[in-house]
Amino acid sequence: NNVETLANLPHIVNRGAEWFASIGSPPQDLKYRGEASQLIIGKNNTIREHVTMNPGTEGGGMKTIVGDNCLFMAGAHVAHDCIVGNRVILANNAALGGHVTVGDHVLLGGLSAVHQFVRIGSYAVIGGMSGVLDDVIPFGRAKGEKAHLAGLNLVGLERGGFAKDQIKKLQKAFNQIFISEDGTLNERLEAVEKENKDNDMIMQIIRFAEGKDKFGLCQPKKMKAA
Repeated sequence: NNVETLANLPHIVNRGAEWFASIGSPPQDLKYRGEASQLIIGKNNTIREHVTMNPGTEGGGMKTIVGDNCLFMAGAHVAHDCIVGNRVILANNAALGGHVTVGDHVLLGGLSAVHQFVRIGSYAVIGGMSGVLDDVIPFGRAKGEKAHLAGLNLVGLERGGFAKDQIKKLQKAFNQIFISEDGTLNERLEAVEKENKDNDMIMQIIRFAEGKDKFGLCQPKKMKAA
């Protein structure tokens, strides 16, 4: 493997990844005091030049976890205590702050940055040079200097093999939740849930939205009145 390791390397569990980078340097966290922690990397990942990945800290369970079949392009960064799913792509110089959770099949565009503790749902896409300060729903598309929800990741859904009828229903639910101005966000979520309890894709969005913790949900950009 084309990997440079450090003399004080914390424990790394690596399962068949292809490396071109320096991996496992101590967490970039002022509270870290040298505790034994782990960076666990799954199977069949490609980690390109100048990628940095830090192990966990006491404040996040002592583990940073990367799933299987991911691609980390040159300069990407995975901070301490992140959990990264399967088949995730971080394009050049994309960066995850500490404690970020990324679902499966997520794409982060080049030079994008995700604030610490933020969640990115499965099949979401983040536009290049975006700053993500809030949780991005599954199947969502976020972009912008202060990222806003720009719609669904329709290209990713089509490439992922989802049926047109599934995507159409998902788009309808998205419009009801995020585009409609009827009631509050929570009221719209409840209404959509009542109509779609058997729709797994829509329920993923509902459950994700209900699980918001430290940050709010990334939402569409409000248009200014003329």
